[in-house]
Amino acid sequence: METFHAISTSSYSSSSSSPSTSFNPWMDPQIWRNLPHRLLIRILAFLPPPAFFRSRCVCKRFYSLLFSDSFLEMHLHLSPHLHWFIFFKNKDLISFNHNKNTHQNQVLEAPIEGFILDPDENTWYCVSFALIPPSFSPSSSSEGLVCWMSDEAGPKTLILYNPMSRTAAQFPPAQRPRLYPSVGLRVGPSSIDAFLAGDDLISPFAVKNLTTESFHVDGGGFFSLWGTNSPLPRLCSLESGRMVLVNGCFYCMNYSPFSVLAYEIASNTWCKIQAPMRRFLRSPSLVECRGRLVLVAAVEKSKLNVPRSVRMWGLQGCGRTWVELERMPHQLYLQFADAEAGRGFDCVGNGDFIAVTIRGSEQVLLFNFYRKGWSWVSQCPFLRHSGGAASGGGLHGFAYMPRLATPAIALLES
Repeated sequence: METFHAISTSSYSSSSSSPSTSFNPWMDPQIWRNLPHRLLIRILAFLPPPAFFRSRCVCKRFYSLLFSDSFLEMHLHLSPHLHWFIFFKNKDLISFNHNKNTHQNQVLEAPIEGFILDPDENTWYCVSFALIPPSFSPSSSSEGLVCWMSDEAGPKTLILYNPMSRTAAQFPPAQRPRLYPSVGLRVGPSSIDAFLAGDDLISPFAVKNLTTESFHVDGGGFFSLWGTNSPLPRLCSLESGRMVLVNGCFYCMNYSPFSVLAYEIASNTWCKIQAPMRRFLRSPSLVECRGRLVLVAAVEKSKLNVPRSVRMWGLQGCGRTWVELERMPHQLYLQFADAEAGRGFDCVGNGDFIAVTIRGSEQVLLFNFYRKGWSWVSQCPFLRHSGGAASGGGLHGFAYMPRLATPAIALLES
């Protein structure tokens, strides 16, 4: 935890207001000194992770709280649910649609770093993934855990990692050989569900066989190893590499032409949903925002008199139709289009926010659904500016909810 603590201490900014002449915001030290131990520990359990790690510098008793099961259990129930984002440099990700062998020779031996964004405070943090082998890439996230998938073609291996507590656990290897499938992850208080879908093409001369494998383990003792569950709909092309979980269903983009694939966990079935304006979309992304599925994409109609823009559609309750929710203001779109320069962009949602990352760039544009406002995020101070767009730089993000403890990870070790 030293890496996160040292960086958060220097980067976390407080937004407290200036004290007035008639009110002192600081509690008398004598009161703090005489607080009962149980009450003091309960107060600390409400702290967000950056503030908690700063508090560990106070004394040995506070420092040891991270190793106290009773405190971690209290923290799980009392700590605020923070809707953050975690980003990785694109050069640390494996793109199997390009030169795989060349990229494998360029993998850095240095520990992989993740860059965490607090969108409410516009604050960045840096965490290290030193325990993750360089032959793994981030593929999904859920409830404070980041899922890493092996890069080598063949039966995939997944690793769950909590960057707050630096705990890791490995899944049993999957059964079917794959290249870079879409990964779905759902972590609960006492259960873990994981899914691998599509991309069974292990040779350029083989016939692609799109299937789904699932894994389940829970605290009740039920343990289901990987197995091929159900085929995907015909004429699918899963190239996005990510799944979005909304109300018990995983969703992912399908290409050529654009559509949305939905996998219902309870019934173990797939279906295809037509995307809005599918012939005129560019860089479509599926995100979860405020409990609903949102499709974000650029709209470009070359022959019709419709202005180019970035739009958002929400999937209706019937699960088949879309309604337009938002449209990027024209002046901002012109600025965004100039920065993007046709390279494409990706989106990830969490809570009230949607983060838009431009491919080959380190810029992040935020949309706040609650306030209906757009804003550029301050540049991450921890990024090493050694590549940029020319060397395939840029950021790739996931929704992230920091947790000091994730009890479900222990189920993979039992």
